[in-house]
Amino acid sequence: MEQNYLAPAETMQIHELLNFKTICMTSSKMMEGVVFDQELKTLFEKDVRQSITAINDLQVLLGKAPKLR
Repeated sequence: MEQNYLAPAETMQIHELLNFKTICMTSSKMMEGVVFDQELKTLFEKDVRQSITAINDLQVLLGKAPKLR
C-alpha cells in the first residue's frame, strides 16, 4: 500500500497557514467583545466558526507530514 506524505515545503506552508488562521480567529474572537454593531459582531462570529473549521482541516493535513525519527 502506497503512503502519501507531504513534502517538507508543503508541511512548512501548512504550518504557516495554521499560524495565520489561528491569529485571525483569535483577533476575530477578541473583536466580538469590543464591537457594538450587531451585524459586524455576527460577521466576527461567522469568521470564528469558519476559522475553527479551517484549523481542524489543516491539523488533519499535518497528520500526513512525515514523522521525524
